[in-house]
Amino acid sequence: MITITSFTLAAVLMACGAGTQPQSDIIHDKTLVVWAAPADLNQRAGSALTIEDRSDHFDGIIFGELAPAKWMAGSNGFSRTLKDQSGVPAETAAPGEFVQIAIVYHGTQATIYRNGTAISDYQMASPPRDFKSNGFILFGKRHRHATDSAHFAGKIRDARIYDVPLTAQQIAALQPGTRSASVPQPWAWWSFAEGSADKTGRFPLAELTGGAKIEAGSLILDGKEATMMCKTDKEPPFTPETPTLPNPIPSTWLTFHLAHPGPGVGMPGDPNCAFYWKGEYHLHYIYNHEDGFCFAHVSSKDLVHWHWHPTTLTPPVVGHGMFSGTGFFTKDGKPAIIYHGQGSGRNQIQIAEDDQLEKWSKPWPVEPIIQPGQDASLIANWDPDAWLEDDKTYYALSGGSPGSGKPPTLFRSDDLHKWDYLGLFLDHDMPDVQHDEDISCPNFFKIGGKRMLLCISHNKGCRYYIGEWKDERFVPETHHRMNWHGWDFFAPESVLTHDGRRVMWAWCHLEDGFPIQTAVQSLPRELSLPQDGVLRIRPLKELEKLRHDAKSDDHIALTNGSPYVLRDITGDALELKVSFHGGITHSVGLNFYADASGANGFPLVIDAAAKTIRLGETVAPFELKKGEELNLRLFVDKNMIEVFANDRQAVVAACHYRPENQSISLVSQSGSLSASVHAWKMKSIYTNSK
Repeated sequence: MITITSFTLAAVLMACGAGTQPQSDIIHDKTLVVWAAPADLNQRAGSALTIEDRSDHFDGIIFGELAPAKWMAGSNGFSRTLKDQSGVPAETAAPGEFVQIAIVYHGTQATIYRNGTAISDYQMASPPRDFKSNGFILFGKRHRHATDSAHFAGKIRDARIYDVPLTAQQIAALQPGTRSASVPQPWAWWSFAEGSADKTGRFPLAELTGGAKIEAGSLILDGKEATMMCKTDKEPPFTPETPTLPNPIPSTWLTFHLAHPGPGVGMPGDPNCAFYWKGEYHLHYIYNHEDGFCFAHVSSKDLVHWHWHPTTLTPPVVGHGMFSGTGFFTKDGKPAIIYHGQGSGRNQIQIAEDDQLEKWSKPWPVEPIIQPGQDASLIANWDPDAWLEDDKTYYALSGGSPGSGKPPTLFRSDDLHKWDYLGLFLDHDMPDVQHDEDISCPNFFKIGGKRMLLCISHNKGCRYYIGEWKDERFVPETHHRMNWHGWDFFAPESVLTHDGRRVMWAWCHLEDGFPIQTAVQSLPRELSLPQDGVLRIRPLKELEKLRHDAKSDDHIALTNGSPYVLRDITGDALELKVSFHGGITHSVGLNFYADASGANGFPLVIDAAAKTIRLGETVAPFELKKGEELNLRLFVDKNMIEVFANDRQAVVAACHYRPENQSISLVSQSGSLSASVHAWKMKSIYTNSK
């Protein structure tokens, strides 16, 4: 827990120092400079100086994060960091010895200097980020929401940020506490001989916490929780934003998949916290903008057409970032959400305070009571789920990974405030699950007389378990995957409809280079579990209301290897029902976005012999019974294609296509077969009115 020392916030709101404030409030190419004395060369991952924006992007002078005793350019997701530190010399400064470290960002080049000599020089994947003066400056902790305990230990005498890339000669001319006539005015400057004030006046608010102090001309950081954070005094009042559709809708947009319209970027775009409440469905998903990670909120009467609400679940309101979680109902029937509070180190709960689900109670953490003999070190405080069992008892699970030593854990409560720790959630794992697979984005619910755990592992994507709930443990019986390529089908969430159907979505984090939106949600899928124990996966029935301009191509005769081009069925926003009649012994399929001859398209191949279904590079298991007819539901939406096969398998993939090539062909490698096709063009779900 970070505690504010005697340097309370009110006490450290310092006045501006000397100097003329630079003109630009935005910094791009830049130089970070610090004179620092590490107290311990074995410390790891603390920051001597970090600049961070409100969306958690940051650049910083970080010590020992990727390799011991080495200075590096820290950044969000290591996006501007040299990951191979083997060529960087280790720091050799004696305790109390100050060294000057500077990082220059110029175009795609990053250069690190120690006492005026370059020690690392490399190309970044992209140019420097823009940072505005409404962001944050940190000393000690490498970024605001770092969840580990790494803090810089040592002294800092002087720190500066320049809004230009300085030369090696200019860096060598710098001296702590003074300005060089040959070097431009700093964009921000802390000379700790003069206190905590930014001498330019750009970041006048300084907060020292966790034991940080200024003493004998230096900022003293103990490496535990000591941090100094500086920010502007131009804090605008928080006004909830509402994601808004552009007018006109861009031609490259998807037609009938739900996706984020902006502002901000839907990365990640996990669907979260779904409800059917007072005649409407409500869904949240993560997106990232200036205020940090937020929950966007959309509602619908039919799970097809969506309306965006004001974004009220956001860090300025709740006090932390919004990471994955789920929705449930309280004993008195109120919608509630449980989620991971990014940066809080805890899973959090809130209760809805209005029928539009735009106002929520103040969050409170899930903090279980640990009894003697229980091992609290297993608790990960990670992606949670919660449910009310038999209208009597609340249960909550926290995700985790057995490979990390923090497997999924379970808690119980009568009132959502006092929680008992019950230990492990899983009675056992399944043989086909690898030890390093985590359980994240969990969603646990009843289905067909069994229980289903819908979740992801970060290295495999969406997956699910079917089993029993016994003696306050989940006892899995089967395990299956829903994703087989990248993160094409990731971070699932589900809701129970008003007529009792279980409907799920997943975030489709498709490969770069596709001209579509972010936070793309898969088509809603209806899940059911009949007596045979095989999960059925069907497209949402309400999607049929988007159909128009029906076409058919019946009595198609397919010959071995020759493509059959569908008659008068083309386009990039389609639903198709395709049936291959008779027993299939080898392979059949379709080419989407083919040329006029039916060739050179994006392939779908159902291989009866190999027992697979392949869509582009995605290969999933699928077995036809002897003599079984193959029935496909196919959805073509610009760059996205979703396939449902005999209600037992579903795959999604993204493809590149040429707008002039919109033919669709059928192909059989199984000798002579007959087929029939019914197709519809699909209306857009995007309009500029509610």
